[in-house]
Amino acid sequence: MLDYNREAARYDATRGGDERADAAAAAIRKLIPAGAATVLDIACGTGIVTMRLTEPRRRVIGVDRAEGMLALAQTRLPGAVLCGDATKLPMPDDSVDAVVIVWLLQLLGADQVEAAIAEVARVLRPRGTLITTVDRNDAAYAAGSDTTNLVGPVRAQFVPRQRDTAETITKLAKAHRLAPAGEATFVGHGQGRSPQRWIEVIRAFDHDWPRAAGPDIVTALLRQLAALPDQDIPRADPVYRLLALHRT
Repeated sequence: MLDYNREAARYDATRGGDERADAAAAAIRKLIPAGAATVLDIACGTGIVTMRLTEPRRRVIGVDRAEGMLALAQTRLPGAVLCGDATKLPMPDDSVDAVVIVWLLQLLGADQVEAAIAEVARVLRPRGTLITTVDRNDAAYAAGSDTTNLVGPVRAQFVPRQRDTAETITKLAKAHRLAPAGEATFVGHGQGRSPQRWIEVIRAFDHDWPRAAGPDIVTALLRQLAALPDQDIPRADPVYRLLALHRT
């Protein structure tokens, strides 16, 4: 897994910066219930999205376990960030009106995902809302460009079932009396990959599926990517999906 303490200094610049943060925050705000007084952002990272959720009569708290990320978040949310883990939140029972989880669940093991959902249900007040990204990793392979039309079908043959699918999260949430309450999407600005960038990523084996596919299939895929036009021009940015779940 990525070392987020080391990654903190360059995290925003490599994840779409303010443009992506504006888009993510706008989508999240649509799903936060009117009148929500306390919002908890789990895995808040640098706080670049978290800070955009603040309102005059709303308390926004960021939680992250990476000290490097928290150091940056503290500059954006002074006195409103906590060190903590999604599976053991540093918050009392029934203490927040909304919980936000962006780009985290896909990184966790199956048991950790279940534990995180249980923790969210614990800290949410009755009628509170969880807002989380789902199907996160799939988004990069579903942009409908010439690159993803090549990479997506190959990856689909070898990638393990993702732990943050909408179906999985909805099922786990139901066990904790959290029911679907809405959806939104946002564009991952600056994250569309050029053919050359796809080649670099696959060659680096940053994902498990190229190893599972094996050298023959990967070599053929790289050859197809190298034959595409405009090798250095990024293709369409991925679109990420947010699911809101309401505590009954």
